[in-house]
Amino acid sequence: MDRPSFSPPDISAGPGSTAAPDQDAADGDAVFHIRRPAVQTLPLVLASPHSGRNYPMEFLASSRLDALSLRRSEDCFVDEIFAPAADLGAPLISALFPRAYLDPNREPFELDPAMFDGPVPSYVNSRSARVQAGLGTIARIVASGENIYAGKLRFRDALRRVERCYFPYHAALRGLIEETQAQFGYCILLDCHSMPSIGLPPEIAAGGKLDMVLGDCYGSSCVPAVITAAEMVLRTQGYGVGRNAPYAGGHTTRHYGRTADGVHALQIEINRALYMEERTLERRPFISSLAQHMAELVTALGRLQASALLPTRR
Repeated sequence: MDRPSFSPPDISAGPGSTAAPDQDAADGDAVFHIRRPAVQTLPLVLASPHSGRNYPMEFLASSRLDALSLRRSEDCFVDEIFAPAADLGAPLISALFPRAYLDPNREPFELDPAMFDGPVPSYVNSRSARVQAGLGTIARIVASGENIYAGKLRFRDALRRVERCYFPYHAALRGLIEETQAQFGYCILLDCHSMPSIGLPPEIAAGGKLDMVLGDCYGSSCVPAVITAAEMVLRTQGYGVGRNAPYAGGHTTRHYGRTADGVHALQIEINRALYMEERTLERRPFISSLAQHMAELVTALGRLQASALLPTRR
């Protein structure tokens, strides 16, 4: 079996959907939503790959878990928290499919062969640490560690998910980055996530509260000015901020962060206890304040001096 190309040539075709800020892109077969500013005025692109909550009926039927258990793998409301970015002049792309169904913050084929009812193609990456943990492109477990599926999957069904969801999402994300770089000469990609308050490493929790974690793949995915500016803003707002531990950045940060080419990728993880009840997935009142603070973060990143962010590779 030949490995499919990384993305279709036409990012506007297929099941993706690009919408203005006041349009709903969740109708029909859309697998992502782009909230665009009327005019892009900031050299930023924001992405929320794990806030999707459109669960296909066939997926729910194949799972041994109830809907609430599946939803605990979501980065609930992260798309809502960062939605004001479009009003400030930066586009936000959000996946509409759920993380438990397919995780776009992985390589396209990080898969566990034991999940399937037959052999898998040789191009499948079955040895990554994420696959070994049960959290590949198609996860074996949810965040709580419970198995998702009642039986084995067919590889052709996994391939269908990748082709329908993964490739269009990344094609659209790459298109936004290229558009931004063409306009400004460089691009800052902010990959937006949330983290559970439970399960943080004891050595980190013992050091005090950890409200946010910024990940730049240990300095490789963006120039120091980006993560330094982000940390300064968040600390000024009163948050406890960590760098690269326990989250240094996923596939999106590693893949798109190319500082020599003028693309700077930074991952942000927000402690869910700040803005939601983790057991019931209900919003807390602080979510509106958090959204305002994230708007201030976006504004600050958009005002960074371009000289340090432009490409150095000729």
